[in-house]
Parts: sequence; structure tokens; C-alpha cells
Amino acid sequence: MPGETHEGNPDFVLSLARGLSVIEAFQDRQEGATVGDLAARTGLSRAAVRRLLITLELLGYATHSGPVYRLSSRVLRLGFSFLSSNSLAALAGPILEEISDALHESSSLSALDGNEIVYLARSATRRVMSVGLSIGSRLPAYCTSMGRIMLASLAPKELASYLKRVELKALTPKTIVKKAALAAELERVRAQGYALVDEELEIGLRSLAVPVRTRSGKVVAAMNSGVHAARVQPKEMLARFLPVLREGAQRLGIALG
Repeated sequence: MPGETHEGNPDFVLSLARGLSVIEAFQDRQEGATVGDLAARTGLSRAAVRRLLITLELLGYATHSGPVYRLSSRVLRLGFSFLSSNSLAALAGPILEEISDALHESSSLSALDGNEIVYLARSATRRVMSVGLSIGSRLPAYCTSMGRIMLASLAPKELASYLKRVELKALTPKTIVKKAALAAELERVRAQGYALVDEELEIGLRSLAVPVRTRSGKVVAAMNSGVHAARVQPKEMLARFLPVLREGAQRLGIALG
């Protein structure tokens, strides 16, 4: 249940946490969701979910047709509030556009959020995945190039905790699903300073990512470019793409201070 790990904190607002968990439970539910669906996803009672949905509807964040609820476009204000106040996303936009112009491929910026990466900025020149990606899209960290950059930057205890809790699923025949193998790959990523993921997230998709570091050396995000595997080989990505991505990441890091 949302908030259980914060029991005893007098400043924690459990009702707000529950409301946010209901909003997040709509992820990947383009057809909408019922009270029962959301109760199963959040671990909350049906009565609690129903009250939260009514509140969200009264505030303009949700609508319903019969038993099916959907989020309204007003929810986008929450994301826009983040983007308008986040210098990382704002500064990355022009740099990603320059990278895409130079490479003639899409480029993106993401950060780690739990077991997933969330897209903060993107410059798309063409679609390279079967599903569309946009700001706010989320993907598993373990099988994505940007996710591996972010995981490799974690402190040992944080990485150990991640490896203990994460469930590795074979999204393609090439996906690394052994935790020992993933740990070894993350060590290589940390040592070489880039991550190349070859058709582990989706067949036909190859991507290369580098870390974005502040002047103090802290990794705050990852930057990547993705291509159709049949069009660009790994050697070309390392020879042609890597310098461009590194230069862009360095410029963003300097701009962040």
C-alpha cells in the first residue's frame, strides 16, 4: 500500500500518496481502467479507489463512461510543471536537436526512476521502435542503453538493492536475463563510459548511450541515439556516434554547472 514505508513520518500525507498511485496506475491503459483494475494495480481497496477517482474527476483530472475511467488532458499540467521548472530537460532540447541533425537519427535524454528510465527530452527524426516514444515514456532500465548508464552510476549498495528486487524478463532472445551477467555488463559500462545495447529491448533496435555528468562528476542523466540494426552496425556507432554523443553530453553537463 502506498505510504507504508513512510509510517511514522508526521509530515507524510497518505491520501496524496494514494491519489498519485491511482494516477500512475493508468500507465499503459489507453483503453481506460475500472475501479477493480486500479484497485488490483495499487493494492488499495475498491472503496478507496472509487473515492479517489471521484475526487480526480471533480478536479478535472479524470473522466468516466460507465465503469471505465480515463485520465483527462489536465493531467498533462503536472508534467508541464516539471518540464518548465527542470533546467536539465530545457537545456537538453537544443543539444539533442543538434545531435540528431549531425547523425540523422533520433536522440533522447532520460533519468532513472525506480526500476525504469523516464524520458525527459527527445529529438525524433524517425521512428525506430514498434511503439512511439515521447517525453514521459518509461522503459525497463536493465535492457536499455540509457538504463544501463544510469544503473552503472549507482553506488554499490544501491545497485545491489536494484539487482535483488528487479525481475529480468527476456523481451527478445538477446536480452540479458541472468543477474550475474547483467552485473558484469554494468561493470563494463562503468569502465568504458558508454553502453551499447543490441536488440535486447526490441528486435531491430540498436542503441548507444553515454552519461551526462555535472562538473562535480555526478551522473544526472543519460543521453542516447537509437537506430535500426539493419541500417547501422555497432562499429559505426562506436566510430561515428560515440564522439558526437560524448560531446553533447559534455556540453550539457557544463551548462548544468
